[in-house]
Amino acid sequence: MKKIEKRAIMCLLLAFVLLAGVGVFSYRYVAHGDDWASYEGNRDVYAEGDLSKGRLYDINGTLLMQNTADGIIYNDDATIRRALMHITGDRDNNISTGANRAFTDELIGYDLLNGVYSLNNEGEDVTLTLDANICAVAYEALGGRNGTIGVYNYETGDIICMVSAPTYDPADPPSSPEEGSYINRFTSSTFVPGSVFKLVTAAAAIENLDDAYTWEINCTGSVSYGGQYAVTDETAHGTVDLEKALEVSCNCYFGQLAEKLGPGLLEKYVEKAGLTTSYDINGIKTAEGSFSYPDSGMNLAWTGIGQWEDMVNPCALMVYMGAIAGGGEAVLPNIVEPTSFLDNLKARLPVFGTTSRTKQMIDSSTASSLTEMMANNVVSHYGSENFPGLDSLCAKTGTAEVGNGKSPHSWFAGFLNDPSNPYAFVVLVENGGYGIDAAGSVANQVLQAIVNR
Repeated sequence: MKKIEKRAIMCLLLAFVLLAGVGVFSYRYVAHGDDWASYEGNRDVYAEGDLSKGRLYDINGTLLMQNTADGIIYNDDATIRRALMHITGDRDNNISTGANRAFTDELIGYDLLNGVYSLNNEGEDVTLTLDANICAVAYEALGGRNGTIGVYNYETGDIICMVSAPTYDPADPPSSPEEGSYINRFTSSTFVPGSVFKLVTAAAAIENLDDAYTWEINCTGSVSYGGQYAVTDETAHGTVDLEKALEVSCNCYFGQLAEKLGPGLLEKYVEKAGLTTSYDINGIKTAEGSFSYPDSGMNLAWTGIGQWEDMVNPCALMVYMGAIAGGGEAVLPNIVEPTSFLDNLKARLPVFGTTSRTKQMIDSSTASSLTEMMANNVVSHYGSENFPGLDSLCAKTGTAEVGNGKSPHSWFAGFLNDPSNPYAFVVLVENGGYGIDAAGSVANQVLQAIVNR
């Protein structure tokens, strides 16, 4: 009888060990199966170290890139190839945001049940939310200058334009690509924001100062902090309140406003704005912004103006524009259309509520006020005639000083307050000069192409 009991206990222990082993394997299979399938030693997926399966399309069904056993086949149009090089990738996989590195699982058609098996053994068709024609317009609008352009639908999160320069033709790569060509500036870089950051300072003031709308200063063109140290403007703006200061981008006003708010509130609203957040765009991680918050004085003033040690990621700034347009809360960006049956089902049935959103970045009333001010910027200062037909444009320029004798970075960020064209955007032209001159012109060309397509 004791032998039977011992054997029964032993059987139970063995069964437990077996079940535990199956459980561990199942967990590892679910958690890491995609990594196993996409391992470069998998000859069913790779040919001589290169991915041999999968096709990449834009939202209109235009083939952008196809993996074959003989190598990558790119789109026939050289402009489209250059415009989208940071998403199609290069043949040597130097670009971290390239499809063969970022969307491997989708391209090889991996799923938990079938692995990478498919009837035609050609992988999957992956459709991006990008519009190749719009991206080509954006690339040409840069005119050979370095920078980035991003546009997304702030109601759905779909990115329709993502262009970074310098770039090159991946089908005919140069022997020595320009420095920085492998970096996707939209997702992987940070830059001094300049005056586009004043929208964050303005939001902090609106939500925390009783006199936010009525507080005025007399701008004489500079505020001295002793000796040769000062916050300066190119011209004296006279008496300005918040709306006027945002319109003329008055450094003296926003510097003193930053001091009035203090470092704690500035830090709180930078974090609320998502400017120190890394976003996940279908597996592509964006760079985190960085800031420092001096206790007081001139450096705190420059922090509130968008200078000092302020650094922002262009994608994060675009999402913040989407939050202002969306009543204080932003839809998170995405770049890949649903591929699986379940993903497609969820995308088509609102009951699933799959549209991912940020936390509340600003109050809805604050978003409404900023929208009105940004619309006023265009009408009263930038000139509506520079944006014909874009009557719903709300925007803010930035001219970010970078030092070392270089021209400032040119920014233009905002959105179309139009239900028919719900798009938020960011444009950066490196060392482009004044915001309205360089980035504003690029934004106009891209937005015109979008609304007239």
